[in-house]
Amino acid sequence: YRLAPKFHFPAQFDDVYIVVKFFLQQSTLKKYSVDANRIAVSGDSAGGNLAAAVTQELLHDPEVKVKLKIQALIYPVLQSLDLNTPSYRENGNMPILSRTLMVRFWSEYFTTDQKLFEAMFTNRHMPSQEAHLFKFINWSTLLPDSLKNHHIYHKPQYGDPSFVKKYPAILDTRVSPLLTEDDKLKGLPLTYVITCMYDVLRDDGFMYVSRLRQAGV
Repeated sequence: YRLAPKFHFPAQFDDVYIVVKFFLQQSTLKKYSVDANRIAVSGDSAGGNLAAAVTQELLHDPEVKVKLKIQALIYPVLQSLDLNTPSYRENGNMPILSRTLMVRFWSEYFTTDQKLFEAMFTNRHMPSQEAHLFKFINWSTLLPDSLKNHHIYHKPQYGDPSFVKKYPAILDTRVSPLLTEDDKLKGLPLTYVITCMYDVLRDDGFMYVSRLRQAGV
């Protein structure tokens, strides 16, 4: 798929979705002798984000008759609203993927405007008008006690509403699959999630597992 920062959302999602939707056509499956009952999608990191988003979108796409049977999400990136979860706090200076680098990746998914990076880095890029969305990523209720450690959950610090107005994709469930309503998670396929303990993304995976279980997945 086309990469940021040269290309911004939804280019990446669209590239992947078009390919998967084409593959799931009966004519394509027949051409390559694919068993329609045994199709899975998988991705790691940003690919895990796209795999999760594509799986959600396919579930509610009336044009797609063949549905995925398994999604395997490997240390997936699943939300851009709270970049100060326990795993972000504990592993912010880890090698390979630091918090600074992850925030840069997130901001460049939407724009090259440095102001958004600065707002996301201070975790003040969400306006108070969108406060209701934080219930979907409230780690105090979605993480197991063993991962909460001694961290205390604080209410979000709200920021300038102009960011969401200028970059509405920040609120898009195709960007942050964790923001999807509970009823739209029902019916998702068997899900396998891998997280890494010393990784800023760890809590995203755990929160998604909690929400999927609550939805009966």
